[in-house]
Amino acid sequence: MELRNLKAFVMAARQLNFSEAARQLCVTQSTLSQNIKQLENETGYALFYRNSHEVQLTEAGTELLPYAEKTIQMAEDCNHRMEDLRGLKCGQLSIGITHSFTQVLNETLKTYMKSFPNIRLNIIYRPMAELIERLQNRELDFVLCYRPDNETIGLESHILFEDHLSIVLDTDHPLAKRKSIRLAELSEFPAALPAPGLQARNVLDNILAEAKEKLNVRIEMNEVSGLLRLVHNTAGIYTVLSSSVIENIDGLTAIPIDHQGCRMEGCVQTVRGRYVKNASKEFIKILCETSLVKKRINEWIKD
Repeated sequence: MELRNLKAFVMAARQLNFSEAARQLCVTQSTLSQNIKQLENETGYALFYRNSHEVQLTEAGTELLPYAEKTIQMAEDCNHRMEDLRGLKCGQLSIGITHSFTQVLNETLKTYMKSFPNIRLNIIYRPMAELIERLQNRELDFVLCYRPDNETIGLESHILFEDHLSIVLDTDHPLAKRKSIRLAELSEFPAALPAPGLQARNVLDNILAEAKEKLNVRIEMNEVSGLLRLVHNTAGIYTVLSSSVIENIDGLTAIPIDHQGCRMEGCVQTVRGRYVKNASKEFIKILCETSLVKKRINEWIKD
């Protein structure tokens, strides 16, 4: 069996849409159909049931799918190992990242690009749920995010540092000099919050429900840098994010929320049992040596 035929089959099985599967593989739909037909001829079974309304896996297709996925993964692992033998002189690293990790990532990239100039980096910013799905589908090597409340089967969380959910506001805000803030004190001030689904918002919604408090939400935004600009340029408004988001950003301050449940753990998410590239290992080593990560590790140890 040829890998290109197996890849066409797996993508079509995931999408259950031949045109979308062809688009994902950057081939024509006729090429994709031909690849699958060749595989059907080799196996002696029809792998898909198709009519004008839907595409479904046949019994044979369902049986073949996990073996095809495993075969493709083994071939990719073989390729990664060969790349590693070249001493990181080539290769690609695909990293998923939530917006809260931007400052940590920027510091890491400077060193990594200088140390390994021939490794191509593909950085994907998305909400955590989407990144986890892409990691499970082997589209990413690892994900940088805060540890989710519910662990996903087949994935591992490697804790890097501890952080806290905080009120982020301009240094001229009336609350800017506070050491901590209770949720009940925020109702009189307008809030610009990260959109539902973003990690900081998930944590916030949980503690609001637990405390039976409501905020004066005026704006929701799914882009963290836009939120920070808005808070800095709009008098009296605040947002809620992890404290690490504003590291090295002038004019903003982060005030811890005085409530249990605001603890957040920055982590690397990987697929359990999957071969880890040397390029990934070197990236994570550099990440752990950044000032932002080391600072929070030290603060955690002191506490």
